[in-house]
Amino acid sequence: MAADGALLLSLVEEFVSGLQDSKAKDAAKGVKDGAFTVLQLVEALGPSLTSSQPQTRARGVQLLSEVLQDGRAELSQKEVEVLMAFYQNRLKDHHVTTPPVLRGLLALTKCAALPPGSAVSMLRSLFQDVHVQSLMLAERACVYNMLTNLMETREAELKSLGADFVFGFVQSMDGERDPRNLLLAFRIARNLIVQGYDLGKFAEELFEVTSCYFPIDFTPPPNDPHGITKEELVQALRAVLTGTPKFAEFLFPLLIEKLDSEVQSAKLDALQTLNACLSRFEHKDTAEFLQGLWSSLRREVFQTSSEKIESAALAALAALTSCLSRSVLSSESEDVLGRFLEVVLRDCEHHLREPDLKLVWPAAKLLQACCGASYRASRVITAAVLPSLTEQYNGKTQCSQRRTLLEVLQRLVQSVKSSPSTEDDDGALSAHRADLCGVAFSALSESDGSLQIAATALLASLAQQTGLLLESDVQLAADHLTRLLLTEDDGRVSVAVVECAGVLAELHPAAFVTRLIPRLKEEMFSDGREAPQQHSHHALRRRCLSALAAVSTQPSVVQASTPVLLEVLKSALTGGFSLEEAVLACRSLQRIAERVQDTEEAGTCFHDVIIPRLLSLVLKAALQEEGSSGGPLVQEDFLSAVVPVISTSCSRLQPTLAARTASRAISLFLDGDVSFLPENSFPSHLQLLQVEDPRLQKQPEVSWRRSQLVCLLMGCVCSLPRGVEVPRTEELLSRLEEMSCTCRHPPSYTAAAKCFAGLVNKSPEGDALDGLIQRTRRRICGELDSSSPLRMQAFTLLVWVAKALLLRYHPLSAALTDQLFSLLDDADLGAPAADAFLLLMSDSPDVLNRGCHADVRLMYRQRFFSENSAKLVQGFNAAPQEKKPNYLKALSNIVNKLPKQVQVAELPALLSLLLEALTCPDQGVQLSTLSCLEPVIASPPPVLLQQLEAVVGRLLALVCSPAMEVRMSSLRCVRALSLLPTHQVLPFRARVLRALAPPLDDRKRLVRREAVQARGEWFLIGSPGGR
Repeated sequence: MAADGALLLSLVEEFVSGLQDSKAKDAAKGVKDGAFTVLQLVEALGPSLTSSQPQTRARGVQLLSEVLQDGRAELSQKEVEVLMAFYQNRLKDHHVTTPPVLRGLLALTKCAALPPGSAVSMLRSLFQDVHVQSLMLAERACVYNMLTNLMETREAELKSLGADFVFGFVQSMDGERDPRNLLLAFRIARNLIVQGYDLGKFAEELFEVTSCYFPIDFTPPPNDPHGITKEELVQALRAVLTGTPKFAEFLFPLLIEKLDSEVQSAKLDALQTLNACLSRFEHKDTAEFLQGLWSSLRREVFQTSSEKIESAALAALAALTSCLSRSVLSSESEDVLGRFLEVVLRDCEHHLREPDLKLVWPAAKLLQACCGASYRASRVITAAVLPSLTEQYNGKTQCSQRRTLLEVLQRLVQSVKSSPSTEDDDGALSAHRADLCGVAFSALSESDGSLQIAATALLASLAQQTGLLLESDVQLAADHLTRLLLTEDDGRVSVAVVECAGVLAELHPAAFVTRLIPRLKEEMFSDGREAPQQHSHHALRRRCLSALAAVSTQPSVVQASTPVLLEVLKSALTGGFSLEEAVLACRSLQRIAERVQDTEEAGTCFHDVIIPRLLSLVLKAALQEEGSSGGPLVQEDFLSAVVPVISTSCSRLQPTLAARTASRAISLFLDGDVSFLPENSFPSHLQLLQVEDPRLQKQPEVSWRRSQLVCLLMGCVCSLPRGVEVPRTEELLSRLEEMSCTCRHPPSYTAAAKCFAGLVNKSPEGDALDGLIQRTRRRICGELDSSSPLRMQAFTLLVWVAKALLLRYHPLSAALTDQLFSLLDDADLGAPAADAFLLLMSDSPDVLNRGCHADVRLMYRQRFFSENSAKLVQGFNAAPQEKKPNYLKALSNIVNKLPKQVQVAELPALLSLLLEALTCPDQGVQLSTLSCLEPVIASPPPVLLQQLEAVVGRLLALVCSPAMEVRMSSLRCVRALSLLPTHQVLPFRARVLRALAPPLDDRKRLVRREAVQARGEWFLIGSPGGR
């Protein structure tokens, strides 16, 4: 024990007198190990703590506080009580001892053994003996953290202080300036309100001490290590100001004052704060300020200079109306909401009677905001406004005025709140249904396209009001929409009609099944058209196909519309419909599969009807006799449109049925099993994955027609959810690999490679997958290293398998991508290998994407770039001159797909290569490189400033490029250079201005505009009054 005592005295002496701060950790370790106790440490510190020198006393307290802050000392309640008394006494000591005392008290607030009553005595001493705002930043933070800890653990004790605690806190934070401490103080103030502390007579003081920071005006310094943002402070302060209705009498005048200011940010903050407080306050809190609030909000909408402020003002008005709507009506109480809406109507309604003046729109927006706030407000507003608007519409003759009235009606109808579930109330619009429908149907019968468009929007809004439209209204609407689809050639009208039909069909499917779909089918299949009308008939068919997709969201509509689309494809087999129309029919089927509700009924429709019919049709076209054109269904464009129909169905509709579809497809392609196909007249034992021996030259056209159908197999098996097992995977992969490497038809071997890659991407980890990849790689290398005529096939398989493995971070992906890098020097495959990196970094639309449930890891592009950028640089430096463009193109393809922030961070190391890429004759490389350089120039690294001469020279050489996009992009980069420090760019001013003269006369207006902007910026450099 004597040795321990000597050690303790030695530690104290070395810390206090020797100023060795590291000894605090040794002391803390001694307490933790039991060599001595905290009270023994206090005794050892006795001479230091009673020294006549304040600095010595401060060092002694600092040692004790650091031991406590270490957190390893397990204190008893008695020890905490002694330490608490000691520290409270020390608060009266010299000011140099205050910082370590506060740190010690902070450590004690974290102790579970804090005795009852200690929190109160600590705070009394703190508030009485310490002037917080005279402390340094860290010590003030210490005080706020003490308060936070005690509020979390000793709430009942602190509440016993009553309003004195609030007053003490107000004194502590009054005058705080540091944003970190303000964030702590705002959170404490918020907790005072939320946890129900007694504000007493100090509510106004608490409001004043916090509201003086409103609105927050804070711009964080660059590279701020603390990461405090203006938005954090705004939200923290807003939570305080809007926390209690007791602040209402102080808050509303403050907000009205800020709304009257000319500072846009202050207005926006005030409006957002008003919106927040109105969701918590009651109507009685606003009564005194209603007129002032309404005047300010009305002004911000009628005289707005900012859409953001206008939106915030409308949101605040809706919140105010909603607050007033929560008032309870009784025979003795005043109708606060009704009185407020009378004022709103008085100030807005007369503007609606002048639809050709611009004030109609702000007035309509104000009424719409009120109308959408509550059901009570909806009833008042609609009763006052709708009869006048419908009467005006019927009395006006000018199309522009009638369109305005229709648009105002539509916005009001859209904003109406639904009726609460009461049996004796049909809703705010029920009394106006006939007039509104009459206006809508009347406008749909007009010949003016703008009226028809506005009427479709109104009709859609009416339909979305639950229970408003009668069955007869819906049927009449379906007839009108059908007529417009069949007769209107205006594209804008057609889009609006199709959109409206989609809304109505989702809510009222029966009318569209019985009325619209039969008429569309009749018109699409009508023939005998005269030659001059062929173009309009094709346009009609396009509109009908689009409408069939739009209305098909309910399973009952899908069952009626999809047979029509399949009939279109069947007719295309014999030439009844063109390739373009067949492709549009497939896109309509795909859109239906994307939007239809995932029910068993819809899944059965697609998996048991649509997909088998599609497979049957394309197989029938592929098996037509040699010499026959096969019609549109054998064209690559058509098959590319069929694949998304199948993949979308298998990826999102009924996984169990999708698994069955995939199993059927595999049996069809591996075994020739056609038993599940409708209208089955196919030969048995079809060999769809069998590649014809090219030496036999037997029926080559029929061979590629069959082999290209492998893309349909890809659609089935590569889009299944990862939990669905694909049967016969090993056999299927073997056949796909064989087809990929030996087939001579590019679409066929490409689709086979994509299918192979899609299956590999989802295969489970293990030796089986690794063995498969190694075997495939050996075969690919064998084909690539020889003079085989099948090198392109092997290369295609290499690219797709590399992508499949790269997406899932498979360890063997590096070997395949290294193989791609080595091909950049190949005479035949160098350019395709450079293009392949764009495929690796891009999202593939039909396979290996998240929509197909592929295994795609986060940030795989960034990882690939970081692992391989050095290889590209080394390869470029070692490559012969004629092969360097391949490396530049590969680099450009990789970098251009990285997120902008990654480009800015990584490109400085590659700047020399990027400048070299600007001299590459490939315009695609130039354009992608320019798009990479533009964000780097905006925040230039030192290396760019060092090579400014080369940068300017390369960019000016491209401002007269043959490609318009290159000229525009290079001009934007030249303009960005003008924003660099003046002393850096001034030497280039004359040279740049000369080079920008020819683009001023460019034949393209967009290029001339960029040139004018760039030249204007450069002209200002070094000029009087310029930068």
